[in-house]
Amino acid sequence: MKPGTLVLVAALSLPAPLFAQTAQDRARAAAAAARAKSADSDALLGHYVTPGLAGQPIATVDSSKTFTPNLACQKSATLIELLAQPNDTGDIGTLSIARDSDLDGRFDEALTVPVPTSGICANGIISCTPGSWDACRFFRWDTSASGSLKLSQVELTDLAGCYCINNSCGNNLVWGNMAAMLKNLGGGVVGALTTADPRIGVAQAAIDGPIIRYTGAQTTSCTAQPRIGATAYKANPGAMASDAYGAAQASSVFQALSASSTGTGTSQVIKSCTVARQIAQEEVTAEMIIDRVSGGYATYAADPSSRTFVMGSPVDNSLTGGSCTLIDFHMTLRVKDVQRLQQVLLTRFGGDDWAQIRIDGELVGSGPDGWTGSGPPPGKCEKKSAFYVDPNLDLTGKLTQGDHDIWLRVAVADGGEAYAAIEATVNAGCKASEQLVDTCSGYAANDKCRLDDEEVDGVVTYRNGVKTGLSPLPQTRLIGTGACATQVSRPFFERQRRYACTVDLGAAPQPDLSRGAYIIDHSTETLLSDRVKHADGSESLTTRNFSLPVLGSVNACEPICKTRKPRANAAAALDGVTGAKQTDPLGWDYVYHACQDSNVCPAGEGEELVQGCGCIDDFPEAVVMMQTVRLGGADMVCTSTMR
Repeated sequence: MKPGTLVLVAALSLPAPLFAQTAQDRARAAAAAARAKSADSDALLGHYVTPGLAGQPIATVDSSKTFTPNLACQKSATLIELLAQPNDTGDIGTLSIARDSDLDGRFDEALTVPVPTSGICANGIISCTPGSWDACRFFRWDTSASGSLKLSQVELTDLAGCYCINNSCGNNLVWGNMAAMLKNLGGGVVGALTTADPRIGVAQAAIDGPIIRYTGAQTTSCTAQPRIGATAYKANPGAMASDAYGAAQASSVFQALSASSTGTGTSQVIKSCTVARQIAQEEVTAEMIIDRVSGGYATYAADPSSRTFVMGSPVDNSLTGGSCTLIDFHMTLRVKDVQRLQQVLLTRFGGDDWAQIRIDGELVGSGPDGWTGSGPPPGKCEKKSAFYVDPNLDLTGKLTQGDHDIWLRVAVADGGEAYAAIEATVNAGCKASEQLVDTCSGYAANDKCRLDDEEVDGVVTYRNGVKTGLSPLPQTRLIGTGACATQVSRPFFERQRRYACTVDLGAAPQPDLSRGAYIIDHSTETLLSDRVKHADGSESLTTRNFSLPVLGSVNACEPICKTRKPRANAAAALDGVTGAKQTDPLGWDYVYHACQDSNVCPAGEGEELVQGCGCIDDFPEAVVMMQTVRLGGADMVCTSTMR
């Protein structure tokens, strides 16, 4: 065989794409490679964010090269490890968190949540009686002064995005939705830590069964103190302008540039700001200070400043005993504002035959004789009569902020009854607050800025930098509603200002766009015209033929499909779990998927197809949903004046 024949055979045996691959083919291949690494948040985390923060290699889009970035001062492959395990009541009985606080690669902080987790919130947890939604307490993820993670007991209104997870809302909710619940728990923990120390950068690394692990790094500041400029300016935005001006005045480099020939150009920008007086008047009721949240059988209000909480079974012989039966009653009192709680008295208690009363487990009274133990009374159980005492015992010091258990125990020989009353006196009424929010202080302190326009409560006091001579009269406004509505007079309530500030621009030459304009004006679809300027000032005009490449056909849209998956409504609100208030708590989660090749809908586990692959347009439905949410939160009271 001749040598030329060997060359021809070898060439014909090469893969066809090496000869036939067009620019469109190469572009599609590049796009597919890019989508594989950055199509969604999980892909971005796995290919870029997580390895970047952990100091691990990152590959280019085509995977031909790798490099190891240095995005952080310190790194930890596992910054946080969170373990959640449910018990037979559906509550999370074991919730433990390990943390590498100093980013040295070793766990040095551990937190085991001491209460069962019955509900999960975006920034905390809810703990109730296991398997139920009773006697619930609310906790928010927080940090101590040293920066360690902790849980702080709060009101439900301080939490967000709460939902129920135990058996009172459904079966096997935790194991069936473990990945989502781990992300919600971990998100709350991460939010608390990054709020306290914004230097920390966190990326989700992996979920392994009941465990979620986070990769972390110190990214925004390499100093030892977590207080950095970003958080300082967030608390006081007006300080940024004055600090920038002060830094510029102290910088020799800035002064040298501003005095140079390129720094002589100046311009003027207009900055708007306000000085607003914010006054609020809130009515505080007794229930906003102390309230009975469970147990007991009644609450009496003699007047707006007092509440009497009663418990037990006071009807004669309503309790049935044996030889000596111990019967317990519990009542939970929640102190919401200890500063307004004036006095709490144990006004009356007793029973038939014996009784004792405890506050948070501490014995505060018993009778008819001394009974201090938790077992049967020390004397003969049958007293043949009931006893009642009016001790007026002061319990104020024992009822601190939070929940307190009032425990009434009676010993009944045959038939009997029990009763206890606690009276609370509170400082109900109105609570006022006032503050002046000034966003103009930074411009006022900058000598490069001058007051250009000012309007005070609708009166123009400055116009174009000149004082008008007008000044507003003292204003009186109605603050608050109902019993707390009051008139407040102040010199002003709102100043709207505009400052004219001088900034350096430099003498940068304007770009010459005449050549581009000539090409656009004189070219056609098949003829390209150009005008080129030479160094001697002359110009030359050229024309040549050209044609655009043939564009391939594209789909009218990206095919998508619509699926749905059943979901029980377990969201938690002030009045309990919302699903318990509905005739049918079962709802649907709708999901849209981008279709795969051959129009295959990649439906997830448990999803049923609603609409197959195609050009789906659900914009009207989305508008209706958003409008429903907007109107649901709007004021439905019609008034003739602005509120």
